[in-house]
Amino acid sequence: MRAEEKDVVWMGNSLDVLQAFPKTVRADLGGDLRRLQIGEMPLDSKLMRTVGPGVRELRARDRNNQFRTMYVARKGSEIVVLHCFIKKSRTTSKTDINTAKERLKVFDGK
Repeated sequence: MRAEEKDVVWMGNSLDVLQAFPKTVRADLGGDLRRLQIGEMPLDSKLMRTVGPGVRELRARDRNNQFRTMYVARKGSEIVVLHCFIKKSRTTSKTDINTAKERLKVFDGK
């Protein structure tokens, strides 16, 4: 029996940013979000403790760039997409981490 499908909540401009990614990247990240919605594990994700408890990062790439989607799925039946961005260096920038942290605070009502 399949778990109840989870809703996706988009914080800030995360949906607009994701929609601007290349088609193949949108398909990869969208597929991972879909898997999360139906209770399955994404193909490529990483825990992001620097952002907050339960925050994970979906990862995709094309020939030139690395693309990231930070989300949290610890709230009831929702998947909260905090931030989508193009990763430009080996480590995640403080700006991207802080953006996700602030959006998590807004979602948590803090």
